Amino acid sequence: MPTQDQIRISNDRARPRIMELWWALRPLTSVIRFMNTGAHPDDETSAMLAAMAFRDGINLSYACSTRGEGGQNDIGTEAGADLGALRTREMERACDVLGMRMYWHSESPDDPITDFGFSKSGVETLGKWGHDRTLARFVEIIRTDKPDIICPTFLDISGQHGHHRAMTQAAHEVMAAAADPGFPSNLAPWQVKKLYLPAWSGAGQAYDDDEPPPPATLTVEASGRDAVSGWSWERIGQQSRAYHRTQGMGRWVPAGPGRDWPLHLSEAHVDGPDEALSSGLPATVGDLADLDGAGPIAGLLREAQSLIEAAVACYPTFSAVAQNAAEASVLVTRAIAECPEAVREDILHRLKAKQTQLAHVLRLALGVDARARTKDLWVHPGDATDVVVELDPGEAMAVETAFDLPQGWDQDGEAIRLGENAALTAPYRTAYDPLDPPAPALLVNIETGEAKVQARLPFEAPPVALPARLADITPERAILNTAHSSRSVSVTLANVRPAGADAQITVPDGWNAARTDTGFDLTLPEDAAEGLYHLPLDIDGAPAMRVRRIAYDHVDATARAYPATVNLRVLNVAVPQARIGYIGSGNDRVGHWLAAIDADVRDVSDPELQSDASLAQYDTLVIGIFALRFRPGLAEVMPRLHRWTENGGTLVTLYHRPWDNWDAERTAPRPLEIGQPSLRWRVTDESAEVGHLTDHPVLQGPNPIGPGTWDGWVKERGLYFAKRWDAAYQPLLEMADPDEAPHQGALLVADIGAGRHVHTSLILHHQMEHLVPGAFHLMANLIAPRR
Repeated sequence: MPTQDQIRISNDRARPRIMELWWALRPLTSVIRFMNTGAHPDDETSAMLAAMAFRDGINLSYACSTRGEGGQNDIGTEAGADLGALRTREMERACDVLGMRMYWHSESPDDPITDFGFSKSGVETLGKWGHDRTLARFVEIIRTDKPDIICPTFLDISGQHGHHRAMTQAAHEVMAAAADPGFPSNLAPWQVKKLYLPAWSGAGQAYDDDEPPPPATLTVEASGRDAVSGWSWERIGQQSRAYHRTQGMGRWVPAGPGRDWPLHLSEAHVDGPDEALSSGLPATVGDLADLDGAGPIAGLLREAQSLIEAAVACYPTFSAVAQNAAEASVLVTRAIAECPEAVREDILHRLKAKQTQLAHVLRLALGVDARARTKDLWVHPGDATDVVVELDPGEAMAVETAFDLPQGWDQDGEAIRLGENAALTAPYRTAYDPLDPPAPALLVNIETGEAKVQARLPFEAPPVALPARLADITPERAILNTAHSSRSVSVTLANVRPAGADAQITVPDGWNAARTDTGFDLTLPEDAAEGLYHLPLDIDGAPAMRVRRIAYDHVDATARAYPATVNLRVLNVAVPQARIGYIGSGNDRVGHWLAAIDADVRDVSDPELQSDASLAQYDTLVIGIFALRFRPGLAEVMPRLHRWTENGGTLVTLYHRPWDNWDAERTAPRPLEIGQPSLRWRVTDESAEVGHLTDHPVLQGPNPIGPGTWDGWVKERGLYFAKRWDAAYQPLLEMADPDEAPHQGALLVADIGAGRHVHTSLILHHQMEHLVPGAFHLMANLIAPRR
């Protein structure tokens, strides 16, 4: 793990002043506002947006429906709302690279607009999100940002993700709704001038568009490169996408031409032929002078445009850039103050954007270097944390700094103090602007000549405000297997706040909660009924919160607070007598859950994987999800595991994707190909009927697998089902989404020599995390040795 200084040095090196100034100048050249829309963080069309931003100066925004809570996590164990909070921060960093504003339809972890799992239908998606809720939020976003153009990333056609289809449908509807004075909103109507659709296919590893894209009406050329950095637009796009680490994004782009992006004009509210994105639109500050009603400030606008052009032309002469930008800033500020009422709705937001952009250009051109950071990362109401401000005024006449603090935060000398009712850090911010970062922020007031500007900068490693009353309670989710004699569960408390507070856990009648030095010992009666029990924790008689701290070196830290509760599943699972070895990579907790039902399981070490003698001690080996990709050296030792299987071992491979180092001919003991795109090889309906194709022993014991096994599943049944397999494998299950042919590749079993290979694409790891009983019964059967 790098130190904080090492992270600062790396970030500093990645953004030298001369490059920062060049990229800060580019948005000055245009007043056009382009909004990309999508359903998930990472749906943005990064390479195309990079060309628009840094070549054409177009002001960018991205409207995204969900936080991607249902996605994968290639770097940690965050899932659900915790993953949504992490992906929110990743998306913000991706926006930083492109200078792009960000808006979310989903406003909280409890919002119905959520990544509930894969869907194949836009209608189904909008039914779950709430059609009216989705459209109303979209209208609010459009009326706030006032884009001239919107463009979804995907098409609303069969074979595409239902979430993508829903957002494209909503993009069509919002064109009229946002402009409708009768649509309920506190914001003024806004008419988006153009709606483009992608004129490229969305097919790939996950999707498989059934219809060809619409014809291109214009093309955004993006095969060139940035004039100063020399990077292609595709490479800059990947620099942004690389922040989506949870999704494994970011790929190296070799030198050479990139690609162009064809667009289809679907709806327009401007006159004339559509020969470019700018057709029919005012493109520059100077063009705003030609709008009807702009006459009183037309001279200011045209003169400001000349100065902006001069500032760009003077690059990289810092002093000349600063002089022209300062004079342009004075004129833009006057134009804002004197803007006629008749054109305020069309002009004012563009001029305010230029005012902000010019402030940052001046900061960079003058060499003003200002930074703020706090001593502590995690803070609570009542805490104070020291703040260090570093300031080099550069060539500015005068520079002063101040703080913009969240509600309930106050400056106390050289520290920041949080009041008892201080605002907590929001894990799901509803909007983000790289040039207007959220509080706490450093305000840098700069004077040069007649210009007085303010640049707003984020704190380095912004502090995260946590609740006042909280405790770390472990486990949050637990299972008690009544097939074994123990009827006790130990609960550990740590980091209780306020210190010394009285903590109590509520249990059902007949249970006992005995306080210990470390928490509680829960004792259940012998006849405790099977079921799911929620056991809340109180501190000083009030509900306590639990906090998931989320900190990675590629994003700002965040946290999600939620009720401190033990969720305990009581059930009866027959566990086979076997020595189980778990081969994981940190992407699931299957080994943990096997131990929780009292299986004899231990993690297999890397040296053990290299030793036939060490592997011989195990009856069953379980390879966790994605482990072939993320467990170094595992793919190379698969031949050894094949021999171990042939000698009598039971090998269980859990859900993998084709690119997880899965070789269709060599990874499994016999050929087994995983299907893609995933849309064609998954069952998204978590309640889909499951048919049994055979009475195989895996379905018979030690737990009988029947209709009840499939009750209560969440998210979906599974994905990346096997597409093709050797005759040695026997499919055990059959399932399908509505109106689709059934899949038989969800669970395959083959007798291999004296042993057995079981491969499943069911998301058992996810069901176990959600304490779904049938997942434990089935997993116990999968690990049973062949007899």
